[in-house]
Amino acid sequence: MTAPAPQVFGTLPDGREVTAHTLTAPGGPVLRILDLGATVQALHLPDRAGGPGTNVMLGHPDAAGCAAPPEAFLGAVVGRYANRIAGARFDLDGRTVDLAANEGGNTLHGGPDGFHRRTWQVVDVRPDRLVLELVSPDGDQGFPGRLTVRAEYRVTGRTVTLDLQARTDAPTVVGLASHVYLNLAGEGSGSIEDHLLTVDADHYLPVDPDGLPTGGPAPVAGTPLDLTTAARLGERMRSEHPQTVAAGGIDHSFHLRGTGLRAAARLEHPASGRSVELWTDQPGLQVYTGNALDGAITGTGGRSYPRGAGLALEPQRHPDSPNRPELSDPVLRPGETYRSRTEWRFRR
Repeated sequence: MTAPAPQVFGTLPDGREVTAHTLTAPGGPVLRILDLGATVQALHLPDRAGGPGTNVMLGHPDAAGCAAPPEAFLGAVVGRYANRIAGARFDLDGRTVDLAANEGGNTLHGGPDGFHRRTWQVVDVRPDRLVLELVSPDGDQGFPGRLTVRAEYRVTGRTVTLDLQARTDAPTVVGLASHVYLNLAGEGSGSIEDHLLTVDADHYLPVDPDGLPTGGPAPVAGTPLDLTTAARLGERMRSEHPQTVAAGGIDHSFHLRGTGLRAAARLEHPASGRSVELWTDQPGLQVYTGNALDGAITGTGGRSYPRGAGLALEPQRHPDSPNRPELSDPVLRPGETYRSRTEWRFRR
């Protein structure tokens, strides 16, 4: 069985053509990936009647939408370092590295021209597998070292897997993440407030108004960020706790229990019976309830995305670890390989 031919997704303002690849496996979801940003543009879960299924991930309808503001990183692989780096700088091996800032004075998701804006090259494509590669040159957005990154998507049964790898020719920092937004009721169907979320973490990182960690991990007990048992997202997003008020919802890194590949979170939509279990080998999970979505983005189904239209569960190194290595180790050196695995295990 041969892989479907890629489809033209449109053209960016700079003239680059964006293509889309479709992956599937017997009885499994249908996954659509763009070469722009190694982005998940849609994921349809099969329905019981054998129809086209329900798209449960937020995405742009065309290339023009991907390029238009506001920037929400819908479905993209973000890097070279996901989340925030304070002051757009860090020290590495005794020297200060200055980065491109794109969120006030800080660097978010790799900078203004991060990996989500790049065209990744197709290395291998099969009906159920796609491998993409990106070469980030030395000095890219200020980051040292020539970094070669691979993203491999696979569909097996009702599971979607993303494996990320990176190698460098000079010491640098790396922390990649998938920024997909989930809505198990269906893309464009409204808010995720009626979803139930469980996160296998006893601690989280309190943040300042810029979303930067203020110290070490703090207990979730006694806060709206206690998601150790299933909690309705609407109640937690609208809590009067100072942390959720300042963020406009949840936008926090959780320090996951254990190490190695393990279950990190479970999202459930009781009305549809759909659920997904997220597995990762990363130390942290950024939980983001789409607080900045304001209706300015129109999604794949033609409807706008209001606040809370999707939930981003981002397995990653903790934010600002280049300046706070006690939180997680972000340094990659020549001869080493950065690896990250994320699995979305869907159930109904």
